Amino acid sequence: MSVQGVTLCRMSATDGVFARELAELAGRELLALRLAEGFGDPAKLRAEGDRRAHELIMAELAASRPGDAILSEEGEGEQGRTGTSRRSADRVWIVDPLDGTREFGEEGNTDWAVHIALWERGKGLTAGAVALPAKGYTLGTDVPPDAPGQVSAGPRIAVSRSRPPAWTEKLAEATGGSLVPMGSAGAKVAAVVTGTVDAYVHAGGQHEWDSAAPVAVAVTAGLHASRIDGAALEYNAEDPKLPDLLVCRPELAEVFLRELAGLL
Repeated sequence: MSVQGVTLCRMSATDGVFARELAELAGRELLALRLAEGFGDPAKLRAEGDRRAHELIMAELAASRPGDAILSEEGEGEQGRTGTSRRSADRVWIVDPLDGTREFGEEGNTDWAVHIALWERGKGLTAGAVALPAKGYTLGTDVPPDAPGQVSAGPRIAVSRSRPPAWTEKLAEATGGSLVPMGSAGAKVAAVVTGTVDAYVHAGGQHEWDSAAPVAVAVTAGLHASRIDGAALEYNAEDPKLPDLLVCRPELAEVFLRELAGLL
């Protein structure tokens, strides 16, 4: 299968390897688009990035995993948020073709990602990859990332640079930490995995495709991932809204959940 002159067909690859290769393929397409189009019309660039990455991913899933269902941020009908067939499927790919569309359209901004995750009935998230094309690396469940080292000072907390929850300043004060504004959920979780920050806290609106692949990678790396009230993260739900998220080093989970309970 070919889209925009690139080809990938991995019928026999493991799901983890396939997720990584697909995320990286879409990432290369997005980097090429940025280079070719430039940043003179950011709205056009963002729209074209969403479209091209989505079409590439859909084509490759159809070729390499034809029997699986799909939930995509950019999807329509059965591949989008209102589809119903995925609810009875045993395997569902949950994808965000371009996480951080706003950042993608900003010259010099590297906080955008490609998310590819697989949910399986009775198992939950079983494979995932987060490509950070402008940063030059990909994190995936096929090669579990090393757990970051221990916190040496107050925790660094990644938050949305455009819409952080109103209580984040109080959370930082209560935990002795500091806030690090960033774009893209994938970039924020990747920062926790790599040790750039120690936690990522979000509330106020997300969907399954925003967190599925990052959470799959984070859990594989031994990190804590949950709702901000401590509840488990559930995927392939009837309504794909999944509005809040906590990803952090495991030794910080208890204190963060305790402080969050007092703030919510």
